[in-house]
Amino acid sequence: MSSLLEIPGICGLGLHFKLDSFRILYGSIAAFMWLMSTLFSKEYLSHYKNKGRYYCFTILTFFATEGVFFSADFYTTFIFFEIMSFTSYVWVAFDEKRESLRAAATYLAVAVIGGLVMLMGIFLLYDTMGTLVFDELIGSYEQICILNNSGVLARKLMASGLCMLFGFGAKAGAFPLHIWLPKAHPVAPAPASALLSGILTKAGMFGILVLTSYLFLGCTAWGSLILIIGVCTMVVGAVLALFSVDIKRTLACSSVSQIGFILVGVGMSGLLGEENLLAVRGSLLHMVNHSLIKLALFMAAGVIFMNVHELNLNKIRGFGRKKPLLNYIFLMGALGIGGMPLWNGYVSKTLIHESIVEYTKLLEENVVSSMFRIGTMKGIEWAFLISGGLTVAYMTKLYVAVFVEKNSDSAVQEKFDNLRGTYMNGLSATVLTISATLLPVMGFFPGQVMGRIADLGQGFMQVEKEADKMAWFSLENLKGAAISILIGAIIYLVMVRLWMMKKENGSTAYINRWNQYLDLENLIYRPILLKAFPFVFGVVCRVLDSMIDAVVVFLRKTVYRDSKLPHELAEGTFLTHVSGCFINGLQSVANATIFRRHPKEMDYEHKFALLQEEWSENTTIIGRSLSFGLLLFCAGLIITVVYLLV
Repeated sequence: MSSLLEIPGICGLGLHFKLDSFRILYGSIAAFMWLMSTLFSKEYLSHYKNKGRYYCFTILTFFATEGVFFSADFYTTFIFFEIMSFTSYVWVAFDEKRESLRAAATYLAVAVIGGLVMLMGIFLLYDTMGTLVFDELIGSYEQICILNNSGVLARKLMASGLCMLFGFGAKAGAFPLHIWLPKAHPVAPAPASALLSGILTKAGMFGILVLTSYLFLGCTAWGSLILIIGVCTMVVGAVLALFSVDIKRTLACSSVSQIGFILVGVGMSGLLGEENLLAVRGSLLHMVNHSLIKLALFMAAGVIFMNVHELNLNKIRGFGRKKPLLNYIFLMGALGIGGMPLWNGYVSKTLIHESIVEYTKLLEENVVSSMFRIGTMKGIEWAFLISGGLTVAYMTKLYVAVFVEKNSDSAVQEKFDNLRGTYMNGLSATVLTISATLLPVMGFFPGQVMGRIADLGQGFMQVEKEADKMAWFSLENLKGAAISILIGAIIYLVMVRLWMMKKENGSTAYINRWNQYLDLENLIYRPILLKAFPFVFGVVCRVLDSMIDAVVVFLRKTVYRDSKLPHELAEGTFLTHVSGCFINGLQSVANATIFRRHPKEMDYEHKFALLQEEWSENTTIIGRSLSFGLLLFCAGLIITVVYLLV
């Protein structure tokens, strides 16, 4: 069941909204997360200035985000998408420090560029299909390619889809447009980081789901593209998270990786066609799981920051010792995102992994399939498992550093231990406990809770068939989770403990082994997009502008011949120049023959130029006076007509 709402006349095309089970589901999740983060903000922002500004833009961002989720056409999605981008900018720039403003500039630049490219795609889609309503675009690409057999329209439709994918992918944090996430999250307030990671990235995923399930339904080429982007995003985000020594940056890079997991599921749903039930349910559930997990984890990181005012692992090391409630909250999030059995993340990751295995088996059964495709899918499966292992490794790194190890400074550790009952108030403790407890509850009852959530969402992705009962904890399903956990344990023991730590003054410290020159923002985006491109295009525009002037001068000198001078006249016009030169010539002849003793010296060219300038000024004044008089006459006429009518 669904209902439609149209508000005509707004910006020409009007606004279109739809209410169905998926939109109700994610609208409710967004509302829950906003409520939890706002309640936590009361304590977190107690020592900040400009709290009113934060709450104002938080409310605006909430309504804009809900507008995206409830939109029924791309035009409505775009309008609320851009409002959401501009209002959430205030979160990133909230404390107005140098690094915050730089991160906010990066965030806004990615959002604006992504929005403009998305708008180009929307224009192209409307020109091709004549509509932007989701329900009217179902199977458009397949219809054009198969039924109409139109290559031109198919290329235009694919181009429009790629443009919109650029915009939605930028907001979702997909590779290579993920650069804003690791920069924005550490500087934004922790409650805002939870919303940026948990909900705003899902607004981008909403658009990608629409493109995959409506516009390019049944298109294997599109599914392959999403799968490739997903694998790159999944691996890159996990690697960046492993190398980070900042707790919020680690969680931000983790968000990039988890978006990659979701994109892998969406890509598999496009490849599997009618057999995509597992992929659809897995990607939808991982969207929900990631939102709720990051709510708990970012708020837990916020509790640490509002007490220590540090995010570096070496400085917050040992803070969680003797704090069982905070330990429980963070551990629930860590186990959930690590895909541990009996937690919610295990369910969604298992479904996505099984969809990869299912597609690989279909390829092996098909005699036409090449060994390259089969080998590629097996490589993607291992990339999935290794990324899961990296997730286990970096979450273990955070947990051990904060809750197991002691701080290298004994005085600091003693100070941390004395905060046992005062590190957060009762309201914050309640909010974080509720958010964390949801994660194992959802995982303990996968069929009753997770299954029903998937039932609500799968219709949005054009899947109506019922799912078979699944043995969630069978050896076959536990195998994938066990492999990832084993890989994670090896990575943690070998890479983290032996390579990413070093001894300093008799104690060990976490070090960042990531080469700073591999920062895509500083390596590519800022030098090329912000410096090279403006310079090159500035030179091109200057050349084109000068070229037009050169062509005009060339035509005047050769074709029209209305100027005998090599340059424009310093004063006057061509007529005053010619007449003045003629009179000056006559004056020279007269002085040479008639006025030899008392020659008359006057520059008539200059005199005629002055007369012409005076006449031009008088004409302009008169013209302006007439215009002003006509304006007053029109104003008086309008007042008279209004008086007569009233």
